[in-house]
Amino acid sequence: MATAIRLSRFGRKNRPFYRIVVVDKRKKQLGKYIENIGFYDPLTQPFRLELKKDRFDYWCSQGAIISEGLQKLLKAKKD
Repeated sequence: MATAIRLSRFGRKNRPFYRIVVVDKRKKQLGKYIENIGFYDPLTQPFRLELKKDRFDYWCSQGAIISEGLQKLLKAKKD
């Protein structure tokens, strides 16, 4: 099964909140996911990004592809 680690949007209109999820990459953005491994809140200053590092590393070792948007967030968090 081809898996991806990506953002899934939740929240209400003009108040976005994202979960970082592991999902079969053929599923829709809001479809059923395999595991929730963190969250991202863009409205706080500075933005909040929390990730279960051990689960993230596990899924990466299993060959999960990290989405482009999540890669940008992780890079911004390091800086």
